[in-house]
Amino acid sequence: QVQLVESGGGLVQPGGSLRLSCAATGTLPSLYIIDWYRQVPGKEREWVAAIDRVGTPNVADSVKDRFTISRDNAKNTVYLQMNDLKAEDTAIYYCRQGPIWGQGTQVTVSS
Repeated sequence: QVQLVESGGGLVQPGGSLRLSCAATGTLPSLYIIDWYRQVPGKEREWVAAIDRVGTPNVADSVKDRFTISRDNAKNTVYLQMNDLKAEDTAIYYCRQGPIWGQGTQVTVSS
């Protein structure tokens, strides 16, 4: 019913920036929340940010000074702008709506 596709990951140097996208297809509820998570393979998944339908953002304390979540409802897309990236941000980033997860996009921060 709902599919989510992440994109925008890649290799970036410390201090650099990336913008991740989460494109949603299918019928969504009128008031829905999209979450971003990240996970290093073999380690526990970490919640990063969330945004509701009207664009109210919430960002984890660990990244709130550097990451911004936003959405473009006309494009059915949620974005995660990541600035001043650090090595510890290296992970696979996933978006989620309820039980629906995207496939993930790899972010690697390395000099």
